[in-house]
Amino acid sequence: MSRRVAAAAASAAEAAAAAGESSFRSFMVAVQRCGSSVAIVQQFFANSISRLLLPVDGAHAASCEEMATAMSSAEAAAYKGLQQCIETVMAEVERLLLAEQKATDYRSPDDGMAPDHRPTNACTRVVAYLSRVLEAAFTALEGLNKQAFLSELGNRLHKGLLNHWQKFTFNPSGGLRLKRDITEYGEFVRSFNAPSVDENFELLGIMANVFIVAPESLSTLFEGTPSIRKDAQRFIQLREDYKSAKLASKLSSLFTS
Repeated sequence: MSRRVAAAAASAAEAAAAAGESSFRSFMVAVQRCGSSVAIVQQFFANSISRLLLPVDGAHAASCEEMATAMSSAEAAAYKGLQQCIETVMAEVERLLLAEQKATDYRSPDDGMAPDHRPTNACTRVVAYLSRVLEAAFTALEGLNKQAFLSELGNRLHKGLLNHWQKFTFNPSGGLRLKRDITEYGEFVRSFNAPSVDENFELLGIMANVFIVAPESLSTLFEGTPSIRKDAQRFIQLREDYKSAKLASKLSSLFTS
């Protein structure tokens, strides 16, 4: 691919990302306004229309049923839109990770230089994007809708990062850099107030230790957290010394004991 074509593709991707972010914000504004309108309609129905229909045989029950159906349709439309918002956000997160994450981020050369303990550029870009775009969601959503949206997005982010990191090889200094990234992501998702999401990112931080410890210490890492052994096993295979340390022969005994 020529530089001109690559530049055009990058420009198109940036434009698509900007359009997606604009659509996200617009939808959140619409959800907020819709929520306010629904509350007004429900209050008016309960205080005025409902009372007028009480003396009419069957009219009150029928109107209540129609109102419930209308509210259900509105909720379904909002839910569908929120799901699409999550897809939009995750698509941009994946694009940023693909564009910004470098192999050397987690496998820095052993050149005697002090390890870089800053978050990687990919992590910084993703967190900045999420902070910016989700500002609209924090303002527009409330109650159970907000909790459900942020919990699902947090779980999708966790899964997306796990899949993303499967593409890389890690040495010990890279493992430390990964832990720094995980800390950055974890600090951000704490604003979601979703305990299950917080726990997932805490476990990621524990799991990243597989890249830092000596091979003989791997067996002690997950004694108190057996729930992450399956993911940890996949992580161990990403160690730079996986073959040279003959870790494959040790995995079966390590994870079946």
